Amino acid sequence: MTQIFMLSPASCGGRRAELLFGGRGTFPLALRLRAGDAVPLGEAFSFLSGLYFRGKLAYAQTFAAPPAGVPPTHIITTDRGLLEPDAPVRVEDLRAFGTVDIDAGDPRYRDPLLRATRDLAERLAQDTRVVLLGSVASGKYIDILTHVFGERLCFPSEFVGRGDMSRGGLMLRCVDAHRELVYVPLAGTARRGSRPPRLEPRG
Repeated sequence: MTQIFMLSPASCGGRRAELLFGGRGTFPLALRLRAGDAVPLGEAFSFLSGLYFRGKLAYAQTFAAPPAGVPPTHIITTDRGLLEPDAPVRVEDLRAFGTVDIDAGDPRYRDPLLRATRDLAERLAQDTRVVLLGSVASGKYIDILTHVFGERLCFPSEFVGRGDMSRGGLMLRCVDAHRELVYVPLAGTARRGSRPPRLEPRG
């Protein structure tokens, strides 16, 4: 079976965003952005979100099996629909992401995402699985994605009950062990549950 991944975005507000593109950071990624250079979206989001996004990106890059001609990994954005991890972004792009809420009632978020997902759906085989690596507790992603992809949209069952950091750590452990998680359809599946046991330290 072919499968692609949808990654929820990193927040472009808060302390890490201020460090990255607020003019105070002195590390290489911040300096590149300050100089006006473009950086890969996946690299920027990996800094902004830390462990959670790094886990999602590494996991998707390890286990994607896309149909011919279809990118394996797609990042949801607040105002530009879907972008690939290597899409170049500058400071102004990241700041713009932070001005739009992820709210299906906001056309600035909803309309670009609908266009991008519909275009992608037309390029997929009927049996291609679309795996969401992101929050499923609310409808902010799944309302639009389920509308477009229907029963093809799945998520890892092991995400239920875990917080963001636990999910990130779990995915990195799966990459280390080359072990895939179990995917279940979003439609009709319980998306909330009790917190699972803490992860063992990563070796």
